[in-house]
Amino acid sequence: MFKKVLIANRGEIALRVIRTCRAMGIVSVAVYSEADRNSLHVQLADEAYFIGPPPSTESYLRIDKIIEVAKRSGADAVHPGYGFLSEKVEFAKALKEAGITFIGPTPENIEAMGDKLASRDLMKTAGVPIVPGTEDAVKSVEEAQAAANEIGYPIMIKASAGGGGKGIRVVTEQKELANSFRACQSEGKNYFKDDRVFIERFIQNPKHIEVQVFGDKHGNVVHLFERECSVQRRHQKLIEECPSISVPAEVREQMGAVAVKAAKSINYEGAGTIEFIFDNITKEFFFMEMNTRLQVEHPVTEMVTGFDLVQEQIRVAYGEALSFKQEDIVIKGHAIELRICAEDPSTFAPAPGKIRTCRHPQGPFIRNDSYAYPGYEVPIYYDPMITKLICWGSDREECIDRVKRALAEFMLTGIKTNIVLHKNIIRHPSFVDGSYTTQFVDKELTGKKHRELFMFIDDSVFLIAGAIEAYKHQSSKDFSKLSLASRWKDSGRVHQLRGPLT
Repeated sequence: MFKKVLIANRGEIALRVIRTCRAMGIVSVAVYSEADRNSLHVQLADEAYFIGPPPSTESYLRIDKIIEVAKRSGADAVHPGYGFLSEKVEFAKALKEAGITFIGPTPENIEAMGDKLASRDLMKTAGVPIVPGTEDAVKSVEEAQAAANEIGYPIMIKASAGGGGKGIRVVTEQKELANSFRACQSEGKNYFKDDRVFIERFIQNPKHIEVQVFGDKHGNVVHLFERECSVQRRHQKLIEECPSISVPAEVREQMGAVAVKAAKSINYEGAGTIEFIFDNITKEFFFMEMNTRLQVEHPVTEMVTGFDLVQEQIRVAYGEALSFKQEDIVIKGHAIELRICAEDPSTFAPAPGKIRTCRHPQGPFIRNDSYAYPGYEVPIYYDPMITKLICWGSDREECIDRVKRALAEFMLTGIKTNIVLHKNIIRHPSFVDGSYTTQFVDKELTGKKHRELFMFIDDSVFLIAGAIEAYKHQSSKDFSKLSLASRWKDSGRVHQLRGPLT
């Protein structure tokens, strides 16, 4: 087995890999930018190396620096986590040339699925159902209008090299098309250096369902069932659960078989995800894309199947066969993951800053993948997600109850977070009955005033919390001359009298 693994990432995913390395007896090597000098992954890794200034383009995205550290530290392999360099074929190739193992798919796998247009063609050839749309890139507004008229509105315009919610626009009528087309081209060029776009039919009642697949170097490919990722804003996921309440058993079986077929068609190695758009009315599903990496939401799959996916990634990269067969994988209970972010819960604007108090929920079947701790300064340079809260229950109802209890225990002060937003989403009738779609957040929550948005939270909770915090700090500051509103705000529990929980 590998003796030393470098983690080319930061935050909670770096910690996630470090912990599995430790369980396997593998030395872990962290890298960090100036902004992450005090980050938890730097403190917990066996070794840590500085790689540059805060901007990711000068640190975490510098292939040359990562490889230099890998060589200097004597690392046998590199785990990319997700984001950053995880799906960069240049990185996988550079590691191979340097004689260092990439804990992920082959460069050929990444290349095959990295281009959405090319991957659509591959999947179509393999017999995987794809959303009706253009076969080639659309080069002008006039071509886009002709294609939209043929497909029929509403449509979705996508950047061919897009990802992470960038380069995607839904167009419901012709007057919106020209601006949306140019916006997708611009985002594709700015974010991915590729301005090619294509058009697909937009599914009217869409759910985002993805299937976890795993392959090895010996031709074995399995699926670990599906995850529902429909609670999202502007294509950025907020909540994921496994299994999906909307997928019937026979469709679940079909989706798994199709996902395995798709992965086998490119001789896939390692962890990957086949993403489908799912019509909640007709129960049809269509291929969207494949993510050739570990997903943020992989813990819900681990919770219901009992397998450590990072450990499996490492073993497969070393050359071992998969440790489980398809018949070994069964769904046990239900799991839900919530992404806790340093952001305003009503505007979704990032809210970096220093964490004053941090209390993670605990207890049976509660998991926190987090790098938050009291005194830590959340940097402005990276994704605002600081914690993933994952809960398991014997069924969905019990799981939701555990999520409610966990959120009630969660305390993060000093910064704004979306904890209060999650408290409301899990109580919303559309989430409780499972009828929510990918349009749920934008239609039901975005743009709402605080009173409308936080409809399930009693203001007395804020008052009590503010009063307790004020009392606790009396010894360090004279509160006697402050009004209740001032004490509340000063306590750090609430941003303003009628504002969101911070």
